[in-house]
Amino acid sequence: MFQTQKYGGTLKEQYDFLSKQLNALLDGEKDVIANLSNAAALLNQFLQDINWVGFYIWKDGELVLGPFQGLPACVRIPGGKGVCGTAASERRTLRVKDVHQFPGHIACDAASNSEIVIPIVMDGELFGVLDIDSPLKDRFTAEDQAGLELFVNILAQHL
Repeated sequence: MFQTQKYGGTLKEQYDFLSKQLNALLDGEKDVIANLSNAAALLNQFLQDINWVGFYIWKDGELVLGPFQGLPACVRIPGGKGVCGTAASERRTLRVKDVHQFPGHIACDAASNSEIVIPIVMDGELFGVLDIDSPLKDRFTAEDQAGLELFVNILAQHL
């Protein structure tokens, strides 16, 4: 859910607006860390009911912590492990209603109850993942998934 006082409309319209803001914010900047940092901050500002948002970057068969907003997090996640590692190895978005029911879930923050992880694939290669956690169960909808996948596609154009 967005903080709709900043922008009204349907959830799809809000995500479209957010992606346009991201595109404008990153326009002309080529530094990967700066762009990931601003993308995490933008999501943190607009999404409600989340307690962590950030990026893991794929390096040598594992995900390494990148820019994020929230409490300190796991630094390294092996490919295929937990929600992030599984989304990375399968190169598909995972929307988990209850992380405590996910086999092999890695609990970096005990307050997290649901999660969405979107792989960032560029030119057929895995770059990393966008990871968003929520203290609410079943926080992320199919509309959130579509909007966040659009956001990641815009972001990938600036990395």
